[in-house]
Amino acid sequence: MAPFGEVLTAMVTPFDASGAVDYGQVWKLAQFLVSEGSDGIVVAGTTGESPTLSSEEKVAVFRAVVDAVGEKATVVAGTGTYDTRESVELTRRAAEVGCDAVMAVTPYYSKPPQEGLFRHFTAIADASDLPLLLYNIPGRTSRRIEVETLQRLAEHPSILGVKDAVEDLDFTARTIEACGDDLTVYSGSDVFTLPMMAAGAVGVVSVASHLAGPQVRRMVHAARSGDLGTATKIHQALVPLFGALFLEPNPIPLKAGLNQLWGDVGVPRLPLIEAQPATLKAVVDAVGRAQAA
Repeated sequence: MAPFGEVLTAMVTPFDASGAVDYGQVWKLAQFLVSEGSDGIVVAGTTGESPTLSSEEKVAVFRAVVDAVGEKATVVAGTGTYDTRESVELTRRAAEVGCDAVMAVTPYYSKPPQEGLFRHFTAIADASDLPLLLYNIPGRTSRRIEVETLQRLAEHPSILGVKDAVEDLDFTARTIEACGDDLTVYSGSDVFTLPMMAAGAVGVVSVASHLAGPQVRRMVHAARSGDLGTATKIHQALVPLFGALFLEPNPIPLKAGLNQLWGDVGVPRLPLIEAQPATLKAVVDAVGRAQAA
């Protein structure tokens, strides 16, 4: 029912003062997230600043997270790019270093047609024996994987789920109706997790779980067990944090919050920049409210 786990964290990529990947902090953060309730870690996704990571850095981060939590949690490697050949090669390398699954985002910038998307994702799924989580986020890619294409892709034995960040409940409901048990739906936007689970999603790939992991986990478990009253109460306490984490482009607010409340993860790589003081204050205040829930 939840092939990748119920609560997955889309992990940031820590950088040191020089802007290099801090692999020691990668290891520590992955362990922390699992201890806070994450069933899985998504590595080198949007929150992990994948467009600014080289292929070698991505593979090294995959390896570090597998070493840190590979026996405790699902490690999902973000291998999708706008280049099918590069995505296929990253998928093969993710399998070689021991990842449990891969996630592939809709190819960005080039705006491929639906048939191009189908062939792109099929090539990635064929590249290894690892299960594949599709990542549908048209707000960043300018292309939506349409329901009919998702239905076709769900027929592939390795394509098990979709991270749905479309932020359209009608689209989510149509996806679930069309694909049924062949494609598991995960929320790709924290604020949509509860309503999407009410429609049939099984969990979330979360940003907020960096700072409120136990609360996100309790909300998801309550929703899965049918206790919508408890889930709604937790959701309402988390809403300010969901908003604060997107006052500036992700992961700018999150990295600022982690630097303040957890440990040094550095600032984002350009063209992203450090958070404004007001954003940091909003994140810290929201975390306090969430942890009181």
